[in-house]
Amino acid sequence: MEEQIEVKELDSVVVHFSGDSGDGMQLAGNIFTTVSATVGNGISTFPDYPADIRAPQGSLTGVSGFQVHIGAGKVYTPGDCCDVLVAMNAAALKMQYRHCKPNGTIIIDTDSFGQRDLQKAEFHGDDYLGELGIDPDRVVACPITTMVKECLADTGMDNKAMLKCRNMFALGLVCWLFNRDLDLVNNYLETKFKKKPAIAEANIKVIRAGYDYGHNVHASVPNTYRIESTVKEPGRYMDITGNKATAYGLMAAAERAGLRLFLGSYPITPATDILHELAKHKSMGVTTVQCEDEIAGCASAVGAAFAGALAATSTSGPGICLKSEAMNLALIDELPLVIIDVQRGGPSTGMPTKSEQTDLLQVLYGRNGESPMPVIAATSPTDCFDAAYNAGKIALEHMTPVVLLTDAFIANGSSAWKLPNIEELPEIHPHFVTEEQKYKYTPYKRDPETLARYWAIPGMEGYTHILGGLEKDGETGAISTDPENHDKMDRLRWDKVARIPVPDLEVMGDEKDADLLIVGFGSTYGHLYSAMEELRGKGHKVALAQFKYVNPLPKNTAEVLGRYKKVVVAEQNLGQLAALLRIRINHFAPYQYNQVKGQPFVVNELVSTFEKLIKAPLPKEESGTFYTKILQ
Repeated sequence: MEEQIEVKELDSVVVHFSGDSGDGMQLAGNIFTTVSATVGNGISTFPDYPADIRAPQGSLTGVSGFQVHIGAGKVYTPGDCCDVLVAMNAAALKMQYRHCKPNGTIIIDTDSFGQRDLQKAEFHGDDYLGELGIDPDRVVACPITTMVKECLADTGMDNKAMLKCRNMFALGLVCWLFNRDLDLVNNYLETKFKKKPAIAEANIKVIRAGYDYGHNVHASVPNTYRIESTVKEPGRYMDITGNKATAYGLMAAAERAGLRLFLGSYPITPATDILHELAKHKSMGVTTVQCEDEIAGCASAVGAAFAGALAATSTSGPGICLKSEAMNLALIDELPLVIIDVQRGGPSTGMPTKSEQTDLLQVLYGRNGESPMPVIAATSPTDCFDAAYNAGKIALEHMTPVVLLTDAFIANGSSAWKLPNIEELPEIHPHFVTEEQKYKYTPYKRDPETLARYWAIPGMEGYTHILGGLEKDGETGAISTDPENHDKMDRLRWDKVARIPVPDLEVMGDEKDADLLIVGFGSTYGHLYSAMEELRGKGHKVALAQFKYVNPLPKNTAEVLGRYKKVVVAEQNLGQLAALLRIRINHFAPYQYNQVKGQPFVVNELVSTFEKLIKAPLPKEESGTFYTKILQ
């Protein structure tokens, strides 16, 4: 029997862990991801949490999932469909089987498929595999709960504690299937449960039992698999989520600028982990304040910016609504503030654990008065570090609040990240007052090139000044209601943002002769890039332009978008970037691909839609409204 099992090498594989929200699927997925990143594989993850705080056990609404795409080289998306599905109960199988490839392997805990479990999952009878059209030969049916209890029978653990280890048995099975070194898993658990060695020992024992189960019975599969890593750039790597990378980017910016970092925040899904992470780093000069509400979180950060810190506040869409007045105070006072918006499904409370790109127009225009702010959109979990660092750099050097857009997909998702050398990061020079201005300082004197005002810290002798929410005279800093002064100050604030230098818009793929240019912004990069590569693999001429800097737009935006006869703007909203580009670029009328499902794009759907657009004849003279160019 041993000789019949073949080890196959794969370029990539997608694994999906699913079960109740209390089944530890996120932990199992994170461990498998970390181990894969440690051996040098490319990774992209998608944790998918239920919106219910605590859904009824075994219910369809309570299914929690974690999908990871592992590759020999760079991986851009978590994958459309999985090669291996772990379903810890009937509800998980019912909800997730459709996302498993036709020839994929499904691992189930048969102990969680009793009559009551099937009723909760809304199955009509006992033949749940037949009802879903699943070939039984694809299914590894294992009594996981029973085997875990037998494995831990001599540990003295109670039944509830034993059941919490079920996820580790499934993880052991997956580690066997993909030839993962259990020593790496054991090291992870020993570190995580350093203060609870008994729990670490129990989990390690159960993982070994799952691994041995697969090895001994060969788990009804003809092959196990190995994913070898291609050569990577030497360095130290870690598996990092977008929220953690955002926190590290802010810390690096403060360190490079020689300033303290202050975060004023209020907990909100899915941004809270930024607050949690920064709260761990007091030794690095980080101050965090969990405020009583969103308004106070932003207002405290405005005060910290006035006092001389690199100030930040983190939130999601509903919090941006509440913070808008304090954001505008930072704008009229021209203080360096980074506002992180981890976008989620809306409107109102919407879908708190799901991802969208629907806050773009809100952060651009959702404040009273003319209130221009730079807007940066991170493109991946690891790019959150660079985006947060650059947001801090712009805020400090141009004396302006800056909005950093991420979203639940990349904030909770993770990728393998090479730790940077902080000395190699771009220098940051806060726009402080000069010695020559002492005793002659007024707060709105500006650098003639950048139009940034000079930053004076309270307590500095010779730089006494007052800031506030009322319009000020541009020369004296005194309160002013003069019409000409107000017009001048509005234009100066707008022009200051417009002058901020940002990199040119890069075109990837068939830059010179593409029949279709795909345009996106932020976190959709991986999916759009993968769709472009698949289309090019089919022989089509396709290019991609992904916006990271949304305000100001790159200087070459109009020139790039004007090169191509067919342009489609793809975004997870109903056309906000497309609307902005229509405003900013004369006669620009792109096609639109819009989805607002709270889920990432599906690459296969993108490819199918874009292929039809490529093959379609060019329209004659456009008539009617822009709705005629929205792709269905």
